[in-house]
Amino acid sequence: MWWWKSRLLLLTAFSLIIQVSYAQRVIEPEERPPLRDRMYYGGNFALSFGPITAVEISPLAGVMITDKLSAGAGLTYQYFDDSRWVGLSNTLYGGRLFTRYNVLPNIFLHGEYESLNFDLYDFVTDTSRREWVNAFLVGGGYFVPFGNRGGANFLFLYNLNYDVRRSPYNEPYVIRVGLVF
Repeated sequence: MWWWKSRLLLLTAFSLIIQVSYAQRVIEPEERPPLRDRMYYGGNFALSFGPITAVEISPLAGVMITDKLSAGAGLTYQYFDDSRWVGLSNTLYGGRLFTRYNVLPNIFLHGEYESLNFDLYDFVTDTSRREWVNAFLVGGGYFVPFGNRGGANFLFLYNLNYDVRRSPYNEPYVIRVGLVF
């Protein structure tokens, strides 16, 4: 059981190593830019090689609905292989829908629905099977701008329907730190 938890911990840690996305544009109240100008793109990318190999690609796209509210969608793909253990590899894929509300210029509330498919280990039967696992993540964050569009994003999220037996995360808290461009 400990190797399963450490596997999920490493998978989660690698998915949070590098996060790249485009910052949300500031929309002035007196103007309403076209949809193309309100769109933003980005995502996560992570690589690790050695006894433990991990790859993550998670693109996303969003749109500023108002000057304070944005929403979007993203995809996730992760590959994990630990050569220290025979047969310890996994792929994880899925998607997410998110919304963000700027309470103050650099402080925001974040809500997200995530659905991930991965090999879920059953301790009773000592077998693995692929399953879709859903998560409702809520929390907040802080954005440190570096210019007009770039900066650093710090998110602290809580999984409202966390289940220790069915989650790819080791705990209900999800912390994300990343750079945005």
